[in-house]
Amino acid sequence: MLLILLILSIHFPFYLCPININLMPHYFCLPLVVVGRTTGLWFTGHGYNLTVSQGHEAKLNCSLQGMEEPEIQWLKDGVPVQSADQMYIPVDEDHWISFLSLKNVERPDAGRYWCEAEDNGVKAVSSDIWIMVEGIPYFTLEPRDLAVFPNASFNMSCAAVGPPELLSIIWWMGDSQVSRIINDTTSILFVPGIQQNTAFSCEAHNEKGVSSSRTAMVRIKGLPLSPYNLTAHGITSSTAAVTWIPGFDNFSPIHSCTMQVSYDTTTFSLLISVPPFATILENLQPLTNHSIRVQCNNEVGASGFTEWLQFQTLESVPHVSPQNVHMIRTDSGLVLEWEEVSPGLENYSLLGYKVQWEQENITQGEVFVQGNQANVTTWDPRKDLTVRVCIANSAGCGPWSDFLLEASAEEAGKQRHPRARMSWVPMVLGILTALVTVVAVTLIFLRKRRKETRFGNMFGSVLGRGGPVIQFTAARSFNRRGTELMEATLDSIGISEELKSKLKDVLIQQQQFTLGRTLGKGEFGSVREAQLKMEDGSLQKVAVKMLKTEIFCSSDIEEFLREAAFMKEFDHPNVCKLIGVSLRSRTKGRLPVPMVILPFMKHGDLHTYLLMSRIGEEPVTLPIQTLVKFMIDICSGMEYLSAKNFIHRDLATRNCMLHEDMTVCVADFGLSKKIYSGDYYRQGCASKLPVKWLALESLADNVYTVYSDVWAFGVALWEIVTLGQTPYAGIENSEIYSYLIAGNRLKQPPDCMDELYEIMCQCWTTEPKRRPCFTNLRERLEAIWGRLSLLSASRDPLYVNLEETCGASAGVSVLQSGFGNEKDCCPDLSQTSSAAALASDYRYIVSPGCLREVDEWPPPAHTGEAQGLLNAEEDEEEDMQDDHVVINL
Repeated sequence: MLLILLILSIHFPFYLCPININLMPHYFCLPLVVVGRTTGLWFTGHGYNLTVSQGHEAKLNCSLQGMEEPEIQWLKDGVPVQSADQMYIPVDEDHWISFLSLKNVERPDAGRYWCEAEDNGVKAVSSDIWIMVEGIPYFTLEPRDLAVFPNASFNMSCAAVGPPELLSIIWWMGDSQVSRIINDTTSILFVPGIQQNTAFSCEAHNEKGVSSSRTAMVRIKGLPLSPYNLTAHGITSSTAAVTWIPGFDNFSPIHSCTMQVSYDTTTFSLLISVPPFATILENLQPLTNHSIRVQCNNEVGASGFTEWLQFQTLESVPHVSPQNVHMIRTDSGLVLEWEEVSPGLENYSLLGYKVQWEQENITQGEVFVQGNQANVTTWDPRKDLTVRVCIANSAGCGPWSDFLLEASAEEAGKQRHPRARMSWVPMVLGILTALVTVVAVTLIFLRKRRKETRFGNMFGSVLGRGGPVIQFTAARSFNRRGTELMEATLDSIGISEELKSKLKDVLIQQQQFTLGRTLGKGEFGSVREAQLKMEDGSLQKVAVKMLKTEIFCSSDIEEFLREAAFMKEFDHPNVCKLIGVSLRSRTKGRLPVPMVILPFMKHGDLHTYLLMSRIGEEPVTLPIQTLVKFMIDICSGMEYLSAKNFIHRDLATRNCMLHEDMTVCVADFGLSKKIYSGDYYRQGCASKLPVKWLALESLADNVYTVYSDVWAFGVALWEIVTLGQTPYAGIENSEIYSYLIAGNRLKQPPDCMDELYEIMCQCWTTEPKRRPCFTNLRERLEAIWGRLSLLSASRDPLYVNLEETCGASAGVSVLQSGFGNEKDCCPDLSQTSSAAALASDYRYIVSPGCLREVDEWPPPAHTGEAQGLLNAEEDEEEDMQDDHVVINL
């Protein structure tokens, strides 16, 4: 016990402190003394400042006296620290030391720490311990994308912070360094003007390493392209609805469009505000050929016109009534006559005339004639007769002529005007008033009755000798456990109208397919077999992937549907074709479950196939040619996706499917990217991240680019060569980042060709832009596959060069040399300035121990003794962790 006290007194000098140590941090403190004996509770020792490198461990301690079994609480900036890495060591019966260990310290861990304890209402507070976290620079402001006029000046801003303090900020314009700011945290780059689209990025340097910002694109504004798909629909005799699709706006928003309308010898223009890119033309001439064309305008100017679109308006009904209508009485009856059609109707395709006669407001007959005469028959001569006539064409009947009165037989020979028709207005108003009164009285009665029987009917019939029998019949019953399903529609989840229009061909109603057996389950959901009903009535077997209900919110569903609308257009033999998406209804108040509908794959996913070929009930031997063909298929699919500017984020053999012809296609692209969020990793849920397939920059900074997909492709190659083994076996997910940042990589499998392992190592290069692109990877894999096929055909033995591997011994060739005959899509590793050349968003992280200078790599291994990146000696890594990294740019 005395030895422990001696050791602790050397490291932690004991002082007697008051209850609140913050009030007197620089003075000696005495314990509380009550009635001649020491009953106080106090922390001993001074506060101190601790500087820790990012990713390393920090250990804190505080010493408490005056309590036998204390409860010591650690606080950071006033918030209790919830950590399992706490330990108590007893020095004496009432003297304890509390230790707090912070592993993998990050910038949010910096701040003020102290201990608190309480005994019988007496509270003690220790001195402050300040932690400062040092690491590579952190960007607080990054360059943003802009659109500018040609040769117009603009500014680009960039800001980063330490600690340690920044040494410099370097600006890159395309492949060229244009500015260097020394010892400043903020930089504003003034650009006098550019004439073509240009990429800008900045780098921040300090003693710990280098951080590179995202690459911002500054684009030149220009005239918009001509609109297309000009369409006229809903055409009537005087109106027409017109829609069109605007051309590329050339980085300047389109604010209006001009439409020219021409017919006969008349031409006029209309200025239309957009969006929407649609309008309704009014006051058009009937039965006339019209021509229209459209151009669109932005702040730069106007686009070209579309081609003329011609359409013809429909015919309208005649706008005049027959004139000079008169009646002639003959021996056989009555003949009605009128004048011929007026000259104003010569352009109408007239069909004839319609004659109608009435007696006592009842229609007695109608007749359709071609000429200007009509015989009136089937009428009663004892009653007054009224007759009228109209002009008819294909559009209908024009206005009627005035009623012509023919007197009854008693007044024959007398000509008088037709009597006024009986007005129905008073009668209709009386009927409506009566109906409104009846409805109002009924509603009042029902409302009163509903209040009386809100919860049921009471007071039944009266029995013979007794009083009224009280009975109660419940109006309705309630089931607290019952649920009501809410139909999942696009309107119910509140997405934008633009997205609704894009989902017309993607969204599949739940009633169109029937779910079957479960094909598999995973961390984020399950895959089930289903039968999809096609338009012709046939059934198609599909696979339906459903996400778990606990891992998404309404914004995730909208992004899920937006991704699906985009992926519906994918068309490549090595990319899984998306059939559609659906929303599974749930109980009211709960979000629908998003589902992905994919083609049914007989052989399932590639990982299971590889695993079963090795440990299944009937193992099979897969030739190396077949494995390389799997690699080529995946690479071709990823090349197509990267050309579409699409980032996969979760490339692995488990997300690659096998067709019946053994062709591999990439699947599960992007539909769960919100699930794979860096926030989960920061919160400690590392099991929900595919960390063993993630690139360094994705683990460190939650950045995903095509370069991070290349890293995951290298891990997928390792899976294929090992027939489905788990990468980094024996290493916890939480330790992967520290393991990789120290320079370690996956070992070379025993039967792996050196050329294949060299490709894997190049995919795992620390700097993202030094990794090969998918086009280069496909060409190199196809070359390997071609040589293997020739050797197999000739039955010649296959020799593998073991003189130099892609391990620690081959590091110089991997980091210095290029990738062979690369195309322009891949960077040239021999030019160090290309680290910021490509126009893609990325951020790579460099910290001590993750890179080595050329002279620090060990000499090449002898034949048969090559070592992988995982076999570097531990003591060499420990010596390098505290060294500064210098990158020659």
